[in-house]
Amino acid sequence: MMSSDQNTKTQAALSEFVAAQAAEFGIPGAAVGVWADGRASYACHGVTSVANPLPVDERTLFVLGSVTKTYTATVLMRLVAEGRVELDAPVRRYLPELVLADERAAAQITVMQLLNHTAGLDWNLVTDTGEGDDALEGFVAELASLPPIGEPGARPSYSQAGFNLLGRIVEKVTGLTYEQAVTRLVFEPMGLSDSLFFAGDVVTRRFAVGHNPDGDGRPSVAGMWKGKRCDNPGGGLVSSVADQLRAARFHLGDGLGEGGERILPAGLLARMREPSVELRGSTLGDAFGIGWFLRDVDGVRTVGHGGSVDGQFSELLVVPGHDLAVVSLANHANGYLFNQAVVRWALEHCLGVVDRDPEPLPYDPARAPELAGRYENDAMTLVIAADGTGLTLEVGIKPEIRAAAESEMPADYPAESVGLLPDEGDEYIVTSGGLKGQRGFFTRDAGGAVVGVDLAGRLFGRVPAASM
Repeated sequence: MMSSDQNTKTQAALSEFVAAQAAEFGIPGAAVGVWADGRASYACHGVTSVANPLPVDERTLFVLGSVTKTYTATVLMRLVAEGRVELDAPVRRYLPELVLADERAAAQITVMQLLNHTAGLDWNLVTDTGEGDDALEGFVAELASLPPIGEPGARPSYSQAGFNLLGRIVEKVTGLTYEQAVTRLVFEPMGLSDSLFFAGDVVTRRFAVGHNPDGDGRPSVAGMWKGKRCDNPGGGLVSSVADQLRAARFHLGDGLGEGGERILPAGLLARMREPSVELRGSTLGDAFGIGWFLRDVDGVRTVGHGGSVDGQFSELLVVPGHDLAVVSLANHANGYLFNQAVVRWALEHCLGVVDRDPEPLPYDPARAPELAGRYENDAMTLVIAADGTGLTLEVGIKPEIRAAAESEMPADYPAESVGLLPDEGDEYIVTSGGLKGQRGFFTRDAGGAVVGVDLAGRLFGRVPAASM
């Protein structure tokens, strides 16, 4: 157990580090929590908004984005524990109305394949089904327009649509809205009083807004605060660093909630942290568990999930073997880089574990022609190009999607340098800019031709040159 003096020193070191990193990355406001040696340390810095500034504290609410998926997975596992859902059951057992572009896939996809992103579904539908209680029902009714990316179970590809489907399963099984079910079955027994979904609940409390750099590089309030209700199961949670650290402690425990209520059997809680499918060349991790990315850092297994929503970034990481948890929330487009720096600091400061990016190979101009090109998924475009001295990667929202949006959407990422990694040579790492440190890989067909590229766990299919 850490002594009081040691805890004071850790608190001071954390606060100093957070302030320095926020200054380096231009973060208006951040909230960081670390659980180590049985004690919580917090470092809250800056303001909620440059336009209407209030100090960030432990209960300031941030939009968590995809960290929400860990809660959707947890409520699903509670339904599994209660015998109301089976992981290997076809989704149509619970949603007989499901129609997909591929009828065979619609009949075959299982609950587990949604949970570990192997259902063969593309990233998401860009649709708005309203803010009513039928939002998820309406989303499922439109899924026939989402193109498949592969056979169910063939490969992992990160899918928001899959978690929206899981949210609808929760609704059908419980008879509650998704938000009501997660609140009653997870938030309340965990003691999470600052975890919310709806703007009407949030506006009575202190909350952060996202920021993007303006033309002069200064932080400007982002145009979108959070996503649509139909995306709540995979990205709609609004919460505080204190609540997130409390949730992290639950996942380090034995399945009991704050007041002693059994949320999950210890065995099912542990199963969420076990590999269910391996990942290749991904910054996100070495494998998917259930609602978690699993990654070994310097021989230590970490379990985590990150998230983002237009100028707000979140990171939640637990290290079960060492009773360590880290939460980092930031309200700027550079929040990803800030959060990764915080996580690395905590791992090294608390465990002596050093996390370093791999070194890329020297640029090989002979490789460039087979890799350069345009790649797409349902909503985004990724361009790999060669500038004569190296490869670059540019990623952004499709122009037609941006034009149809009713509110301002996140900014595109400009072209940044990319280096290929050793071994097979089809894995890469981004070496500059806002995506620095992100890893991915190129996919080849049976004949060896490059047909896709993965970034952040998402598959982008190659666009034939003739159709560009």
